[in-house]
This record gives sequence, C-alpha cells and structure tokens, in this order.
Amino acid sequence: MDQIKIGAFLKELRKEKNLTQEQLAEKLNVSGRTISRWETGSNMPDISLAVELSEFYQVSIPEIINGERKSEKMNQETKEIALKMAEYSNHEVKAKAKHIISILMITFGIFIIISALAIIPSDSSWGAIYSIFGGIIFLIGVYFMLSEVFIKKGFRILSVVGCAILLFGFFNAIDYIAASQFQQVPRFCYEKSYGDDEIECKTLFFTAMWKSPGTENEQIVIVK
Repeated sequence: MDQIKIGAFLKELRKEKNLTQEQLAEKLNVSGRTISRWETGSNMPDISLAVELSEFYQVSIPEIINGERKSEKMNQETKEIALKMAEYSNHEVKAKAKHIISILMITFGIFIIISALAIIPSDSSWGAIYSIFGGIIFLIGVYFMLSEVFIKKGFRILSVVGCAILLFGFFNAIDYIAASQFQQVPRFCYEKSYGDDEIECKTLFFTAMWKSPGTENEQIVIVK
C-alpha cells in the first residue's frame, strides 16, 4: 500500500470538489490537521471514514486504497463490507466500554457496602441505607456484566434475582453475627419498640433486645 500515492489521490479528489482542508474537515467532523496527514501520506483514514470519503467523492474503497480512479461507480459490495467492518468495530468498542462500566459499578457497590458496614455506627439507620444503595449499584453492575454472557434477558434477570437473594442473606448473616458475637445493634431492623431502659429491634429473621442503651451496662440479647 502506497500511502503517498493514496494521499495525493485524496488531495486530488478534494480539489475536484473545490474544498479547502478546513472545509472538508468540517464536513467529516475531523480536524484540518487530520486531513493534512491523510494527504501527505503520514496517516490513513480509519475504515468508517474511508466509507464516508468514498461516498463523498463517489469513488470505491479499492480506488482509495490503490490511490487511483478505476471506475465511475462505487463498488456496492465493497462498500457494504466496509460498512459491516465499521459496524463491527463500533460494536467491539461499545462492548469493551460496557464491560469496564460493569466492573466499575460492581467494585463501587462493594466499596460502598464495606464502607457502610465498617465505618457507620451500627445503631445508625444510614448504615443500612448505604448498604442497600451499594447493593443496588452492585446488582446493576452484575446485570451489565451478565449481558455479555446471556443473550436472553430472562436469564439475566433470574441471575440478578439470585444475586439479590444471596446479598440479602449476607446482610442478615452479618447482622446476626454482629449482634450475637460483637454486641452490635442490628442494622437492618425494620421496627424498633421502645420500653423501659430497653429497645426491641426486629429484623426479618431474628429479634434483639438492646438493654440499657447508652450506658456502661448496655447489652444486646437475641430473644428469638
């Protein structure tokens, strides 16, 4: 492939249209410097731009590659192949971007969950709120990740539901261990009943009594 010859051919085609490099660059949404590099042979247009150039100048892709005009009509089959190649390239870029975004969301969700459980006091409702928020971000990331594996939407939804159940079980297991072994107030209690010098904390799987809260004798007791 003779890039100098191709560049001279592209320059000739531009002059036939009575366009400056800047005017052509504006039509193709590229910089004037890019056009200059094409025409000097120091760089080549990518496949998608080559298709646009072939349509704009009414020449075929092989003519651009060979750097000379061979026919007046564009080779439709070659054009379609080039378009499919460009479409495939764009699909690959989008797939990689989706993969990166899904990994970032999963990582960020896990980070929020760990931070909420490790930093926010157990008796604050914000710990549960941030943990659930992190879990939602995590599950969205999992959904996007699975879209690369499962074509059918139903399989992806079922997998995410399974992950949500496991995450829900993890939250409750952590809550039970923290309350029974480390004397921490359950984070995920849905109801608190206040009595004389004690608070009843109800979760979906167990009930804990927070006795003498805020004193040296405070104690967490699992009652059922």
